[in-house]
Amino acid sequence: MDKIENKSTEKKPSLNFLEQIVENDLKNGINDGRLLTRFPPEPNGYLHIGHAKSICLNFGLAEKYGGKTNLRFDDTNPTKESTEYVNAIMEDVRWLGFQWQEPVLYASDYFDKLYELAVYLIKKSKAYVCHMSAEEISTGRGTPQTPGKESAWRNTSVEQNLREFEKMRIGEYKEGERVLRAKIDMASPNMWMRDPVMYRIMFAHHHRTDNKWCIYPMYDWAHGQSDYIEGITHSICTLEFVPHRQLYDWFLENLDIKGTRPRQYEFARLNLTYTVMSKRKLLQLVEEKYVDGWDDPRMPTVSGLRRRGYTPASIRTFADRVGVAKRENMIDVSLLEFCIREDLNKNAPRAMVVLNPVKLIIDNYPENQQEKLPAIINPEDAESKKRMVPFSREIYIEREDFMEDPPKKFFRLAPGAEVRLKYAYIIRCDSVIKDEQGNTSEIHCTYFPDTKSGMQSNRKVKGTLHWVNIDTAVEIEVKLYDRLFSVPEPENVDEGQDFKDFINADSLKMVKGYGEPFINEFFPGKGFQFERLGYFSADKESAPGNLIFNRTVTLRDSWAKENRG
Repeated sequence: MDKIENKSTEKKPSLNFLEQIVENDLKNGINDGRLLTRFPPEPNGYLHIGHAKSICLNFGLAEKYGGKTNLRFDDTNPTKESTEYVNAIMEDVRWLGFQWQEPVLYASDYFDKLYELAVYLIKKSKAYVCHMSAEEISTGRGTPQTPGKESAWRNTSVEQNLREFEKMRIGEYKEGERVLRAKIDMASPNMWMRDPVMYRIMFAHHHRTDNKWCIYPMYDWAHGQSDYIEGITHSICTLEFVPHRQLYDWFLENLDIKGTRPRQYEFARLNLTYTVMSKRKLLQLVEEKYVDGWDDPRMPTVSGLRRRGYTPASIRTFADRVGVAKRENMIDVSLLEFCIREDLNKNAPRAMVVLNPVKLIIDNYPENQQEKLPAIINPEDAESKKRMVPFSREIYIEREDFMEDPPKKFFRLAPGAEVRLKYAYIIRCDSVIKDEQGNTSEIHCTYFPDTKSGMQSNRKVKGTLHWVNIDTAVEIEVKLYDRLFSVPEPENVDEGQDFKDFINADSLKMVKGYGEPFINEFFPGKGFQFERLGYFSADKESAPGNLIFNRTVTLRDSWAKENRG
């Protein structure tokens, strides 16, 4: 797997290879000038950032070239699927800003038609009912270097295969006793062409068809035929489906499809550092309680990113910057973090919050006085309004912003040092009070009234601190999220290791903090920049009087530093 650099550019991007294909097809009147893509998730889990990239690609192509996109659920495995997943997937697609062509479609819509098409292949002697077990079929396929062994039932008569397939359909056989296989070539260099299974028996309740069926189509059989039934023009898959393309085409060819038919094209799936993208592994994390559900803000799921404070615009920008590749690559997660930082820097309101407070008392400020100081809501917005920040004699500052014996170039607060309180005044530290354990409990300072923010002053300082007025402070709970894994490639570990061995023990820290009153202007999903601390989002469980914020991303921009010099 190649690692690539991710560099932003101001140049107009060139067409990716899929855009080139679409433009050429439209120019030459292929598919009668139609463009119809599809996004076909299996409803067996929540969508993750890799699916988001595929959504942006399929819907984005249709948007760009005046086409449409179907949302079709590949619901062919009832033991792992549920309506919960269906609803979550639809919510994610809408949240990303896309709308499918109505109605929502399902592979199960075509179960009757798929059965008829399978019967057609049996009648052409292109499919047969096999009695071998799954293990025997796997062993019988041989290896890439050696041909497979033909099933003893491969040349059974059409009439017997039709009877056997009907018995499978009405439930006369147990699970594993029979399968329907395509009759192709047991010596093919492509292992997927060695008589693949088309149907298996499953006595399971289906979330849409109830108990009507006890045989269910395999993905490779349902996929291409569903595309054909819907009139899909460009079936876009990830690279692992390259060897499946020959089978995709074989089914369509042997069904004697007339006129134009769908074509399959492949692009590289998204691989992200410090992340697992396997739905099976994500399900493990959920079921084994390593995370708090599919929407845990540490998860790479769309719902987890949404809860953490990521915006649809940031994810779409990320998908655009990653691009569409023909070979596997590893994308640095810091690019994703850069995209949300860039979006929130432009759009998120600012607020002052202190997460590790120490009391600071301004001895020469009147005891019963309080004033409100103007502070801009978003300095990146030329039309941004101002908020009013309460200020009085006693405030909180970050404990890390004070040192009794500081090193050189420590431009924050220390005995005898002067700093500016943001939007307020310049202060000088005069004395410190400690508790019985020797920890600083109070910092006493002097303020200079003629240094109020916006006033001309001869005093110059190098440090500016954020702060919160104690009398009006709003107590909040803050969840400091970090990357879930401690290694760049948790899915690529040594033999004998488990990806869960590399879960970051510090991926979540919970602290109490204090914010200025403006922090009450929250709603779940609303992003703030906590000045000097990072970007945070009100959690879905947040409520008036019980404010909970998730850290979306820190202020430090490692990707821009590394990739822009």
